[in-house]
Amino acid sequence: MGTQVKDVVIKPDAPNSVLLEKHADYIAAYGSKKDDYEYTLSEYLRMSGIYWGLTVMDLMGQLDRMNKEEIIEFIKSCQHECGGISASIGHDPHLLYTLSAVQILSLYDSLSVIDVDKVVEYVKGLQQDDGSFAGDKWGEIDTRFSFCAVATLALLGKLNSVNIDKAVEFVLSCMNFDGGFGCRPGSESHAGQIYCCTGFLSLTGQLHQVNADLLGWWLCERQLPSGGLNGRPEKDEETGGFADRPGDMVDPFHTLFGIAGLSLLGDEQVKAVNPVFCMPEDVLQRINLHPDILS
Repeated sequence: MGTQVKDVVIKPDAPNSVLLEKHADYIAAYGSKKDDYEYTLSEYLRMSGIYWGLTVMDLMGQLDRMNKEEIIEFIKSCQHECGGISASIGHDPHLLYTLSAVQILSLYDSLSVIDVDKVVEYVKGLQQDDGSFAGDKWGEIDTRFSFCAVATLALLGKLNSVNIDKAVEFVLSCMNFDGGFGCRPGSESHAGQIYCCTGFLSLTGQLHQVNADLLGWWLCERQLPSGGLNGRPEKDEETGGFADRPGDMVDPFHTLFGIAGLSLLGDEQVKAVNPVFCMPEDVLQRINLHPDILS
């Protein structure tokens, strides 16, 4: 038998503790460098970037370092007449960024600054006859958007505003023979889609429809020889922040999911994270989101 090759090389002197202060410094500095090339290029996903950064700061107990007033004004300026919210000022509204905005405002207990009724109407208007959801007016269909729709409505306390039965029917039609889920019926299973679909089924009270044993094995097989997982985050000691693997550039997305992963693994330095919304548990308790919806 040949020698098994490791997928990445982890240096012997790699840090073995969570460098929370460095991670917090990285996120706080990232949002202040508005003239940087990297910051400018990422304008098309600005709203989600703010959600990633604020949520990881909250999980680390550092949310007060961020400029709440500036962020709330930015979100207000991104809501369109149709009710949807865009990634940045002047961009088209989309379900992805509508959810991110609602998550951010939930962190700050400030949902009242946007027109919630219009948000609900926007989400309702994107549901299709087969129960699926388009991401925006251009019509792309993806199970990610099914999750975004129900998560947005759940946070707003308006989950029953859409046809839940048809929405569940569509997501279940995307379940594959291997237990995983794809973006549409017949699409290959992908870990990102599985997160969205299992989260969707949890929020709609249908998680029992998942073949837990089959899906569990598929997910277990995502673990690599290094101990990481496909799409895994790793630490960077010099700058703070997480990257997708050793040697790559850090970014707010992987920093959030790296810290959230440590929370799920029981790291007591980090707040408890809700695995469905990827938000701090104490935020969901504060807005009285009923625990039965997450079972």
